[in-house]
Amino acid sequence: MKTTLNATLAAAALFGLTAAAAPALAETPREATVIVSGEGEATLTPDMAILTMAVVREAETAADALSANNEAMAAVLADLKQAGVEERDVQTSGFSVSPRYRQDPSTDGGYEAPEIAGYQVSNSVTVRVRDLTALGGIIDRSVKLGVNDGGNIALTNDNPDAAVAEARKEAVADAAAKAKALTDAAGVKLGRIIEINENFARPMPQPIYRAAMAKEMSDASVPIASGENSYTVTVNITYAIEQ
Repeated sequence: MKTTLNATLAAAALFGLTAAAAPALAETPREATVIVSGEGEATLTPDMAILTMAVVREAETAADALSANNEAMAAVLADLKQAGVEERDVQTSGFSVSPRYRQDPSTDGGYEAPEIAGYQVSNSVTVRVRDLTALGGIIDRSVKLGVNDGGNIALTNDNPDAAVAEARKEAVADAAAKAKALTDAAGVKLGRIIEINENFARPMPQPIYRAAMAKEMSDASVPIASGENSYTVTVNITYAIEQ
């Protein structure tokens, strides 16, 4: 009986403490804050091009189409190596062998069942060109050597980390200036940073040229305008307001 009484008294005491603490917790004022966003931007001149191009060949048999394609692509790859493009910067990005169909009209006005008229072989490569001064010549020679499809060029940066860091600093400074202006206008004091987060999306390389390549293009030089790439960082910062 004594044990039961002690347990009952302890439970009542604990309940009393909890009940007493509840109003105090409920009455704790919420910390005043101000939330601002800031944006920073840095630009870089591109130092690398990503070029995608393909050799397409057709023949009556798949073997003949493949042989013609292999010969042309081998010449293109050899020229890339001669131009100083490293093996790590050349990657096969697509390969296909597909039949070409022909469907002739029938004598009764309809159409005969389609039949295979030949085969097409396509082999595409993606090339990272780190010397932009060599890019136009690489395109010209590739067309002469047999490239006849693709021509997608994107200008980018190999390592934009320094530019991103600079944009990040600018974004934080922009947010801090906004927070200071707001609190000054409200007649309160800006406090510590409670929370900060960042939004950054690496810009996608923008294609500047895309066309089906033809041998006639090999007589013309391909001009390349590099322009600039923009890297933007946005931060959201929550500051405390000191009373």
